[in-house]
Amino acid sequence: MSADQNLTKDQSNPAVDGKELIRFDKVTKRFGSNVVLDELDFSVNSGKHVTLIGPSGSGKTTILRLLMTLLKPEEGTIRVGGKYLTHEERNGKLVKAGEKHIREVRKNIGMVFQQFNLFPNMSALRNITEAPVSVLGLPKDEAEERARELLDMVGLGDKTDAYPTQLSGGQQQRVAIARALAMRPQVLLLDEVTSALDPELVAGVLDVLRDIAHTTDITMLCVTHEMGFARDISDQVLMFDSGRVIESGTAEKMFNEPEHERTREFLSAVL
Repeated sequence: MSADQNLTKDQSNPAVDGKELIRFDKVTKRFGSNVVLDELDFSVNSGKHVTLIGPSGSGKTTILRLLMTLLKPEEGTIRVGGKYLTHEERNGKLVKAGEKHIREVRKNIGMVFQQFNLFPNMSALRNITEAPVSVLGLPKDEAEERARELLDMVGLGDKTDAYPTQLSGGQQQRVAIARALAMRPQVLLLDEVTSALDPELVAGVLDVLRDIAHTTDITMLCVTHEMGFARDISDQVLMFDSGRVIESGTAEKMFNEPEHERTREFLSAVL
């Protein structure tokens, strides 16, 4: 069975059913007096690829960091798979969740960051197997088999024993993508994953992500300034400005016939 078949047929997560998987309900996030997200409401259905676009500082990356619980909202709630992420119900009341609850919900989410964040003292193979073994409790042999399949999938089957310093930036980012997929996430978050790469390395990483988008059922939530990539993979595009969604639609609609003047201004500047 191929790596992408493993990804689509993996039974550790519920089957993709097209129902709501992520829900932000009146989420507000502030940094001091700066309101980054302003009572944000939006949802993502399972199996869909959703891209967030908009100017820097509009709140896009904050959404991904809230989903990873690297940040927590001041107000509102976030649900993943029908379960509250940073809250839980006790005695009929909604209270702040404990770490055990947060970890249980968050394990269904994987993220690829701008920076590669690989462990420098570990080989590519071990970078990928470390979390499945220590967090998911997978047997080492099973985790290594999975890691080799994923390295093949991202075009690095011959780099299992290479350390991060022996890999180019593009290769390191592809290892980071394989590492996120090794946790069998329902949701893959992509945060400007090519912004730290030299221009000649960008295309290779985007090709890997296109392949994942087109051959797997993983739900993807992507922040990017690579508009061609967004057009290729997105079922839905959301335009952000000042912490709010000001327009959303299919990639075809958003890139060809945007309705909001702010969206037209933004796209004319980046296309």
